[in-house]
Amino acid sequence: MVSNGGRLVPELEAECTQHLTLPVHKKSLASLWQIRPLRQLILKHQPDVIHVRSRVPAWLTHFALKGIAHPPHLVSTVHGFYSVNRYSAIMTRAEKVIAVSDSVVDYIHQNYPQCPPKDIIRIYRGIDPTAFPHGYQPSAQWLNQVFSDFPQLEDKIIVCLPGRITRLKGHETLIKLMTQLKQHYPNVHAVVVGGADSKKQAYLSELEQTIQTKNLVDQITFVGHRSDIREWLAFSNIVLSLSNQAETFGRTALEALSVGTPVIGWKRGGVAEILDQLYPEGLVEIDNETQLLNTLTQHIQNLPHVTPVHTFSLEDMCQNTINVKK
Repeated sequence: MVSNGGRLVPELEAECTQHLTLPVHKKSLASLWQIRPLRQLILKHQPDVIHVRSRVPAWLTHFALKGIAHPPHLVSTVHGFYSVNRYSAIMTRAEKVIAVSDSVVDYIHQNYPQCPPKDIIRIYRGIDPTAFPHGYQPSAQWLNQVFSDFPQLEDKIIVCLPGRITRLKGHETLIKLMTQLKQHYPNVHAVVVGGADSKKQAYLSELEQTIQTKNLVDQITFVGHRSDIREWLAFSNIVLSLSNQAETFGRTALEALSVGTPVIGWKRGGVAEILDQLYPEGLVEIDNETQLLNTLTQHIQNLPHVTPVHTFSLEDMCQNTINVKK
């Protein structure tokens, strides 16, 4: 594996994966200096297959393979709705192109018709079901700490909106929902799990001001960036997916369903594909706020049971990826 490194390197090496450190990640012309070192690594290690998962490494690999008499097979994975241009097109120029959802397959068909349909393979991203087991419950110690940090959450019906603080994640929609629910369902409390980076602090302040203006300070809590997302998803009674742009997959929605928490979300992108297969009662027509409110209200009145998830597994994703070369 070639990358600039990161927190997962020790885990990879412990599993006998050889990691080769090379700064192939920067969107900069300076990255072109890595073409020669990358070519040398390819010539030294003689891989049978190269799998690129991002645009800069894909371009560097494209140039590094030039002049190699017997180049390895090339596979790419498209896991984003990239801006449509020549720079992004490199992800569709591999021998086999993996798309992480049917929505991504459609994106490739519509925007890069030169990519042969026979070369596009849909392989859903997956999660480890042992990491998000059905019926998982946070420990008493975790609950005690949460109620100590956020006493306003105790004995409440928790509606969770996970995701970083950006204008794409539907925080304004959540505020509208809580405004409508406040009078008839005072026991419902919204929790926003996700932090705001330095560029989004102004937007976070804007949201907090809106919440204060609408007298929702006692109904909505921001808990910031958390590493214990499994606990928050399991602790919540309902999880929302309200992104105003399609997501290529929607892993957090899958994680919530995996632990047994119902998910309500817009019928778009990868989230819609997950809900359609696993929890169709949570699907809401795009931007239909009346249907969204009604669906959420029905869930509050009668929390449904979510059946165990047996699809979208990490094992299936890995095995299907390995099978691509066959």
